[in-house]
Amino acid sequence: QVRLVESGGGSVQAGGSLTVSCAVSGARYSIYRWAWFRQAPEKEREAVAVIFDIGSPRYADSVRDRFTISQDSAQENLELHMSNLKPEDTAIYYCAADYKGDTSNEWRDARAYQHWGQGTQVTVSS
Repeated sequence: QVRLVESGGGSVQAGGSLTVSCAVSGARYSIYRWAWFRQAPEKEREAVAVIFDIGSPRYADSVRDRFTISQDSAQENLELHMSNLKPEDTAIYYCAADYKGDTSNEWRDARAYQHWGQGTQVTVSS
């Protein structure tokens, strides 16, 4: 059974940096794409960044040039390095994995992902 576990969340002041990580276990196939989503209080879950088995990563406009998504070659660990953090980045961050590769679901669509972690809290104070 595929399991994703996030770690590395915490509290940081505006302008600071933080890296969140996601470890995957139990996978028998390659991940087609995996992504970071976030959900702030009273807001809908939104896609932050995605990385593919082949191809360039993509980012939400709100985080481009501040966040960097990366994965190890074994597809066992996913990271999101966040810099120049803003209070509006405060949210629970979730990693998600897509093993099916159904491209009819765009990367920002949560329905594209079959497996999710439990989330890790990131709090940015002003």
